[in-house]
Amino acid sequence: MMKDKVVIITGGSEGIGKALAFIFGRNGSRIVITGRNADTLNSSKQELEEVGIQVLAIQADVSCKEDNERMAQETIQRFGKIDVLINNAGISMRGNFKTVDVDVIRQVMDINFYGVVYATKACLPYLINQKGSIVAISSIAGFRGLPERSGYSSSKFALHGFMEVIRTELLEDGVHVLIACPGFTRTDIRKKSLVAPGQILGEAPRDESKMMSAEEVAEIIYHATLARKRYSVMTFSGKVIVWLNKWFPALADRLVYNNFKKEKNSSLGR
Repeated sequence: MMKDKVVIITGGSEGIGKALAFIFGRNGSRIVITGRNADTLNSSKQELEEVGIQVLAIQADVSCKEDNERMAQETIQRFGKIDVLINNAGISMRGNFKTVDVDVIRQVMDINFYGVVYATKACLPYLINQKGSIVAISSIAGFRGLPERSGYSSSKFALHGFMEVIRTELLEDGVHVLIACPGFTRTDIRKKSLVAPGQILGEAPRDESKMMSAEEVAEIIYHATLARKRYSVMTFSGKVIVWLNKWFPALADRLVYNNFKKEKNSSLGR
C-alpha cells in the first residue's frame, strides 16, 4: 500500500528516522531524508540506495523555517507530490529545572515543536492534495511530565496539542494524523541530550540493554500509518503510566519520581 508513495522523514539520517526510511523504502516508497550533518546524511543515503531505495537527501535544520520550505520544494521538484510527512527530528535534555539554563529549553522547543510546525506548514498543501498522513514521533513525555526533562516534556505536550488541532481542522480534508509514542529506544538521543548548562550529555543515563530497537519502533509506526491510527503508545509500561496519570495522578507522581531517581547522576532527592 506504500508503493510509490513519497515519504519525507525529518532527522532521517540516523536512529528511528533511518529505520523508518528503510522500512518505508523496502515497501516501495520514495524517500526523502533530512539532517543537519552532511556526512551522516550522505552515508545513510548511500546505504538506502545500495538496497534499491529511491532517496533524496536534503541537508536541513528543522528549526529553520526556510529550510523546511526548501525541503518541501525540493521534494516536489524531484517527485511531484508528498504523501507522508514523518516529523521525527528531535533532541532531548536532562537537568533539574532549579539549575537548567532556560536557553536549553528554548533549543529543545525550537527543534521538537517549532520544527514540526514549520515542516507541517510547508508540506500541508501537498498532503491535502494526496489525502496523506502526518506523523509525529512523540513520547510518553507528551502525556506525563518526566522529571529532569522540563524542556523535552514541554515540547512533547505542545506537540500533542498542535497535532490534535491539525487533526480536527483537517477532518473534512481526509488527512490522517498519527501521534506515535515509543518507549525508551536504543538511539543516540540520550547521549546527545543537552544538560543544564547547555553542553552535550555524552552518555546514556539508563541501561539500554532492554530498550526497544529503532527497527522495532519503525515497524510499529509503519503499520500504524498503514492503518491510519490516531495514536500508537508502544509499550505496556507506557500505557500503564498514561492510564495512571489520568486516574491516579498523585500515585503517578510518586512512581515516576522513584523511577527517575534511580538514573545515573540524578539530582532527585538531593
